[in-house]
Amino acid sequence: MADKYRKEVEELAKEQSLYPQESLLKVREGDKSLFIGIPRERSLQENRVALKPSSVAVLVAGGHEVWVETGAGKAAKFLDKDYSEAGAKIVYSAKEVYSADIMLKVEPPMSEEISYMKSGQTLFSAIQTGRQSAHFINALNEKKVTALAYELIEDKVGGLPLVRAMSEIAGSTVMLIAAEYLSNVNGGQGVVVGGITGVPPTQVVILGSGTVAEHAARAALGLGADIQIFDNHIYKLRRVKHALGQQVYTSTLDHATLLTALKNADVVIGAMRVEKGRNKCVVTEEMVMEMKQDSIIIDVTIDQGGCIETAELTTHNDPVFRKHGVIHYCVPNIASRVARTASTALSNIFTPVLMQIAEVGGVGDMIFTHKWFMKGVYTFKGSLTNPHLARKFNLKYKDLNLLMAARF
Repeated sequence: MADKYRKEVEELAKEQSLYPQESLLKVREGDKSLFIGIPRERSLQENRVALKPSSVAVLVAGGHEVWVETGAGKAAKFLDKDYSEAGAKIVYSAKEVYSADIMLKVEPPMSEEISYMKSGQTLFSAIQTGRQSAHFINALNEKKVTALAYELIEDKVGGLPLVRAMSEIAGSTVMLIAAEYLSNVNGGQGVVVGGITGVPPTQVVILGSGTVAEHAARAALGLGADIQIFDNHIYKLRRVKHALGQQVYTSTLDHATLLTALKNADVVIGAMRVEKGRNKCVVTEEMVMEMKQDSIIIDVTIDQGGCIETAELTTHNDPVFRKHGVIHYCVPNIASRVARTASTALSNIFTPVLMQIAEVGGVGDMIFTHKWFMKGVYTFKGSLTNPHLARKFNLKYKDLNLLMAARF
């Protein structure tokens, strides 16, 4: 009886399609899937790229689409083949790659690149409003894009992860540059950084006590140099001494003390980060005239105007000039000398950020649902206003919407 009843139930279930059927689980796509474009950098001697191939592989595995312009990673020693094997699509024109919804660049976009942008697009890049013209701001405003400025992006604890990463690289690199130009091969004093047994150590003066200064000091101490650090913020001087873990000479920017240090210096590193407006000049031309012949000045802050009066912008192809017998190295993008390391650092920051943006549904959702995501975003949509920027670029308030947003 029980068997007969079971058969009747089975037949009824088949007729009414009550049996559970096997089916493939659909992969979730749609609104949370990102479309990312990585263009080739066109700015002078910019060798970095925003994402490395292994990071592209992580994003593609997460269901996102990545387009890479051919040659984008070549200077950083990442080949098109590497990106293709990671799952990216290689495209052969800037116009084509700019069809992506999210653009990842290193340098601010050029006029031609802005012309390729579309309304509602998101741009991750350096913006550097202090160096830009009204034409640049107007061009972005007309395109109605959301631009996330590298130099303003913060993390949850208020740090600047992208600025810090590039500053660590610049600080670690400056002493290697100094070593090159102190040698006879490059017309220097003919001394080794740090000295040897029985020979006095090289004298290094560091202006500033931020991340660049800290890592420059670490490199100098590792080579055996004698360092002096100058800054007007006592708490910063205290912090850098603690970070270095040893007693080093520190001082405020007292004119007489600084002049004495400069007269004895073999290497002077300008690393004073601008806080408001243009950087402050702390070393005058008269001070430079008192320095040793064939000593070297490296002004890391030249992209913000520099902190040494005699500093003038140079390039990687022609990096130095002499003034008053002192060698000046004033290349703005020092991190581009070691493009693969710098690109890896950028990629390690961007990859988790992009994954997080995808989880919440997009950049817009990230901005409006996370209060801490609020410091480095410029949203150009022609609706809201920012009086300071409007005055700076002689714009009407109604023409500009500037959202000071984004903390990661």
